[in-house]
Amino acid sequence: MKPKHHSFFILLRISFVICFTTLMTFTSQAQGTFSGGLQANGNFFVRDTAIGAANTPQYDNLFSGSEGWLNLNYSNWGFNMGLRFDFYQNSNLPDPQDAYSGQGIGFWYISRKIHKLGITAGHFYDQIGTGIIFRAYEARPLAIDNAVLGLRLTYDLTEDWKLKVFTGKQKNPFGANGFIIGTYRPVVNSISIDGFISASEKVQIAPGAGIVNRVMDEESMSQVVAEINTYNPLDSFIPKYNTYAFTAYNRLSVGDFSWYLEGAYKTREAIVGPSARLINKPGTVFYSSLTYSRKGFGITLQGKRTENFTLRTSPNEILTRGVINYLPALTRQNSKRLAARYNAAVQELGELAFQAEVQFKPAKKITGLVNFANVTELDGDLLYREVFAETKFKRMGEAKKVDLSLGLQFQQYNQATFEGKPNAPLVESIVPLAEVVYRIDRKKSIRAEVQYQYTQQDFGQWLYGLVEFSIAPNWSFSVSDMLNIVPKKSDVKENYYALNVAYSHKSNKFTLGYIKQVEGIICTGGVCRFEPAFNGVRLTVNSSF
Repeated sequence: MKPKHHSFFILLRISFVICFTTLMTFTSQAQGTFSGGLQANGNFFVRDTAIGAANTPQYDNLFSGSEGWLNLNYSNWGFNMGLRFDFYQNSNLPDPQDAYSGQGIGFWYISRKIHKLGITAGHFYDQIGTGIIFRAYEARPLAIDNAVLGLRLTYDLTEDWKLKVFTGKQKNPFGANGFIIGTYRPVVNSISIDGFISASEKVQIAPGAGIVNRVMDEESMSQVVAEINTYNPLDSFIPKYNTYAFTAYNRLSVGDFSWYLEGAYKTREAIVGPSARLINKPGTVFYSSLTYSRKGFGITLQGKRTENFTLRTSPNEILTRGVINYLPALTRQNSKRLAARYNAAVQELGELAFQAEVQFKPAKKITGLVNFANVTELDGDLLYREVFAETKFKRMGEAKKVDLSLGLQFQQYNQATFEGKPNAPLVESIVPLAEVVYRIDRKKSIRAEVQYQYTQQDFGQWLYGLVEFSIAPNWSFSVSDMLNIVPKKSDVKENYYALNVAYSHKSNKFTLGYIKQVEGIICTGGVCRFEPAFNGVRLTVNSSF
């Protein structure tokens, strides 16, 4: 028998869809605003045991999989409302080792501002401060969608001060039997306040504070108790239903300087410790960022200390499931293929991170960047270190048709920690890279990339090249190859090549490509997961209206 609250939410969703559809029939008669967008992916899998593209349902039996998201939004009569249809068929996005199928209304909301009071019912994305104690967001490449389903109220105390409260349950997007619109059982409550004070023309202060309360349900608590009961008496403890997280933050702007400071504390609760056993610990995070910027020069310094700051719907969830908060990463988000092969995931149990970046413009057509990042465990053991430098030259040559970018990266990467590979050596790599863009005429251009990665660990040395031909505004053709020129894991110099064609027309874009991709880590803002090797054809469609 289904719980009563479960049936209530199903009825509420059905009612909302009926109302939304009815409103759409009057769109042509009312002066409202209707918008939307579609993103769809189709993967066709070709088995290749040489690179490890095998032994999953897609490669062994299914041979295809797809995902799609259709957004619809409508505004009128002071209301904003919307819904999103989510679609998965034999998809390996939720779990790269499995096939998932499900579809339904994965996101819906209705909101209204009544004088100073803002009301949102349904799903919503939001965050408090930088997200250290709460952030509801979506990151599709990592299969993250932790929207909250509930009620959110905002109130404008003054023109510069806003109060926000909400209560709800976090979305569980990949439930059993294809029920993608389920939620985790624990309840999440929050209250926060944000303000702004202008002391003078050059001095502004933006303070804020927030509290998050997670209340565990009986079923989740029973699982935690059952786990603790297997421990010896010295390691056992009494878990608590309620966990509280507090944060206070402030941004001070003085002329060309901006200083952000945030401190967070989480009450003692059951979390998964270093040995994969539950421990009873409180958590803390201290984060600060200082920036200085003026014409032609800018510098940013960041530091963060994290200790036992795991905050999930319950200790029973692992990896990216049920994460309530977001810990900002203090490492550079690299976009180049080889420079991005090794990424550092934020360590919730403990890390000390520092990042510095300097940007400068010594001449009108020359810009430069130097970035340094260092992440260690709390005892000082190195987790990640990177030094990255890049120089860009714009509109070179007599005809001013050439752009050139030169870069160099040095990395040290603790593969044993980040990828869970015991006894794996510290990966040290050096990556020189270059990119050149040549404009043939106003519509046609050629872009080329060359990258080389030198390392004596992991897969060994790599060489990567790409050539892209574009005809604005419609067509783009590219070919790339990633060659394991000095392999360490086999005697075969594997080739990972890709052929892509993209077509754009107004707000529609279609891409089709054959891709052969090595296994590795994919990250978004310090949240990472392992991706197995891929071999096959990929089709994507993006549209907005």
